[in-house]
Amino acid sequence: MLKERKNQIFVITIIIVAFIAAFGGAVIGATYPSWANDISFLPEFLKPQGTAQQEATTNNEKVVRTVEESAVIDAVEHASPAVVSIAAQTASLDPGQGVQRDQGIGTGFIVRSSGLILTSSHVVDDNSITYKVVTKSGKTYTVKKVDRDPSIDFAILKIDAKNLPTVELGDSDAIKVGQKVVAIGNALGRFENTVTVGVISGVGRGVNPASSAGILQGTLENVIQTDAALNPGNSGGPLLDLSAKVIGINFATTVEAENLGFVIPINSVKPVLEQYVATGRIIRPFLGIAYAVVDQTTAVLEGLPQGIFVRQIVAGSPAEKAGLEVRDIITKFGGYALKDGTTLAGVIGKFKVGQSVELEVRRNGKTIKLKATLVEAP
Repeated sequence: MLKERKNQIFVITIIIVAFIAAFGGAVIGATYPSWANDISFLPEFLKPQGTAQQEATTNNEKVVRTVEESAVIDAVEHASPAVVSIAAQTASLDPGQGVQRDQGIGTGFIVRSSGLILTSSHVVDDNSITYKVVTKSGKTYTVKKVDRDPSIDFAILKIDAKNLPTVELGDSDAIKVGQKVVAIGNALGRFENTVTVGVISGVGRGVNPASSAGILQGTLENVIQTDAALNPGNSGGPLLDLSAKVIGINFATTVEAENLGFVIPINSVKPVLEQYVATGRIIRPFLGIAYAVVDQTTAVLEGLPQGIFVRQIVAGSPAEKAGLEVRDIITKFGGYALKDGTTLAGVIGKFKVGQSVELEVRRNGKTIKLKATLVEAP
């Protein structure tokens, strides 16, 4: 009898618990999502910090964004006004119209409110074309001056303007693999900036960028790799960290890989920009070679020293006058060993036009020393 009574009490308890759970679920369902985004009950150490925000929706309910979402949104809103589309003005092929048409071909970003814009040199590499800049607000400016530095696929455009919005340059040496980044650019060639998000996939890469016609432009060293979606319209646009600072200049086409984005580190550009601001033009020291990089993997597999393999020498250049020959491997330049991510373009940039620099060269299994006097790049 006692056993039967216990069983009855147990069954009644189960029924009561089930009723309470069902009633609680109904209350929760009826009030969701008005309570779901209320985090006021949480202790401070559990609440989202930094850039997490609450924003009112159309039905006046609060929505909490994650720290990462808010950071991306803030970075885009802060930088977008300074990101511009670059258009090429070309004549229509229809003889009956004879009109000028603007075609979006790339992206740039404003670094001085007086009208200095950074982009990729391959975006503006045709001297026969008149380039225009279209701002986010839709205002159009004609580019008055183009200065290029193809050695790092970089160009500076000058327009006549005042009080333009600008972006801040960051520190590309401080980036980490896995770090979240944001790319902004004229992806579809329609003067409308699009946004993609990814991470830093690698640093210190070497790639062979190509023009839109598939022509190799030379080796770019020490570039950043990202999985943020890029295409040729993004070329010249900024890669941002989540503080909205530019850490690199996007370029999109390579002959080595698909669905990978590559970016010129902004620290490679800063000295050139500073020199341009001081002198009004890009002045770069020039050696005069075309080359390939002998990296650590190639050196081990081929039994060669790490360095710069000379593929071609420009006639009358400092390289020719110094006695460099095709198939030489430059292992040191001005005392800097050309290995472990140390790039030739970066090292040459440490010297000035007119300086004499000692080169250590491996030729036919022997090490020789040459001296070259650098001239201004044409």
